Amino acid sequence: MPLPSAVSALKSFSSTITAQSSFPPKRSIPLSHSHILSRRNISLLSFFSISAPASAIDIGISGPKDWLKEQKKKSSKFLLAPVDASRETLRSVYLFLTETDAAFTDEDLQKFQQLFRSAARDCVPQDRNSFVAFQANTGVEVCTFRLVVKNAASLLGKKDPVKLEAEALLDNLIRSFTYISGMASETNIDLASDRRKIADAISDTITCLDKFEQGIRDCLEI
Repeated sequence: MPLPSAVSALKSFSSTITAQSSFPPKRSIPLSHSHILSRRNISLLSFFSISAPASAIDIGISGPKDWLKEQKKKSSKFLLAPVDASRETLRSVYLFLTETDAAFTDEDLQKFQQLFRSAARDCVPQDRNSFVAFQANTGVEVCTFRLVVKNAASLLGKKDPVKLEAEALLDNLIRSFTYISGMASETNIDLASDRRKIADAISDTITCLDKFEQGIRDCLEI
């Protein structure tokens, strides 16, 4: 399918995800599964893993590469949709954890853990389900954020500093999600101090997401 048609078909999907640029989060954000992207939708990222013919680039013909750059820019809203969705999921959990008069149960903690796994987009190995782990073991890339980097930077050289920066920001983001995951498995949800620690970790992870998004935008030159 030609790329413009793919972008058109995905427009309705990408328009359902909106980014909030301010922090702390607004209380109007609901805690629901509406921010969770299905793996079927995430798999469509492969539509945008495009690159110009090597021969055209090597001999200095800019036309094909410039056209591909423009197509990537047009697809940026869809490409960044997982980042937006994960940020909104984390903000929702942050809101609940910082409600001073709220009562929490173990069921709430389990729900938070599930949402953390969803927001991490299969980028934390120990949080992957058996099927996703099997895919990873067979050489399939399952980390959505890594797929985003590959797509956004596919026209850049291996040593391009913009690409290397995006990869470094990805590593920081994965470490942040891994830290939240480990903390959530050990926390006592009844203790306000423990809830505060998780909330602070969520804030740090949202910052990592913001920086990661900027790294992707730099790759796309938008």
